[in-house]
Amino acid sequence: MQRTIRVVSSVATIFMLIAGNVLAEPPAAEVLSIRTISRQPEFYHGWPTLTRQKSGRLLLVWSGRREAHVCPFGTVEWMTSDDDGKSWTWPRTLLDSAIDDRDSGVLETASGAILVTTFSSLAYEPSLQKAIRENSWDATRLDRWKSEGLMVSEADRQRELGTWMLRSEDQGLNWSAKYDCLVNSPHGPIQLSDGRILYAGKQLWEENRRVGVAVSGDDGVSWDWLAEIPAREGDDPNQYHELHAVEAANGTIVVHIRNHNSKNHHETLQSVSSDGGQTWSVPESIGVWGLPSHLTKLSDGRLLMTYGYRRRPYGNQARISEDNGQSWSEPITISGDGASGDLGYPSTVQLDDSSLLTVWYEKPAETSNAVLRMAHWKLK
Repeated sequence: MQRTIRVVSSVATIFMLIAGNVLAEPPAAEVLSIRTISRQPEFYHGWPTLTRQKSGRLLLVWSGRREAHVCPFGTVEWMTSDDDGKSWTWPRTLLDSAIDDRDSGVLETASGAILVTTFSSLAYEPSLQKAIRENSWDATRLDRWKSEGLMVSEADRQRELGTWMLRSEDQGLNWSAKYDCLVNSPHGPIQLSDGRILYAGKQLWEENRRVGVAVSGDDGVSWDWLAEIPAREGDDPNQYHELHAVEAANGTIVVHIRNHNSKNHHETLQSVSSDGGQTWSVPESIGVWGLPSHLTKLSDGRLLMTYGYRRRPYGNQARISEDNGQSWSEPITISGDGASGDLGYPSTVQLDDSSLLTVWYEKPAETSNAVLRMAHWKLK
């Protein structure tokens, strides 16, 4: 069934987009290989983002050096590949704050600068405080968590909370100090055809958190709030999470949203802008159960979304749009052999031969530590 989305606009021109129209058949695809690429089995790896530079070098960032999905040990890690993912450098820590550093995104701008995003969290504190009160952990584990999670005062821990960006102007050799980029989402910002950097995300640790887009006109050095994405009637916008954007071939900006409202719970919602991000449509479900979505434009102009699938068979899926996001195909299964729902956050790049690489995190059955897995696949 087709639904018409009206773009909320302050100008006379109203842009109409047909959404939620799912094609009958998925494009033919072949998964060529799947393998684990993380190098440190002693750690839990989470929420990676993959990007490909103009030079062809692959950049991969994630939250590493972790003990669990929620813990105080997270750092921002990175490694690179110069041979289309056949081999990877040893992980390098880019950020290790006094609290937990989580989801990480990465973008190379047109100037060659590299932007890495993350956010810091105190979500581990309730578990730690309960363990202290009840003396329910062994002494070694409790000491480890306290020495990391409580290493600075409560006031300093609060000051460490934020939505952060790191910037490199020398291909990742040196990095700036972290600075505020106003919003967060796992896979970070995109660059628009007009040169602006657009970051679709959510404000964190603010009293009145907004969901929308921030923009940078100076290559990611500084950020301004641009526009809020309106909520559907009956929705709580605080239940919108983990956005990602892409600019379609016709100039439409498409944003996908992880939805936790009761209506279309855990489905992907879509909002669009036809005026460079100034105004946005009310989000609508596109009929896809799965989260969160990573969006990319392929070399032939089609859009690709990849997302985690936390139902059996646990894994990761992809869909194609041939009409600038107006409709999406039935799913392509990239992986379907996961042990549990503790997986996903895939991101995808296209290689020179048009084949695709997708990287995600996944906790195998045989270990408590999640790994990074990579699929090499192609559309037929």
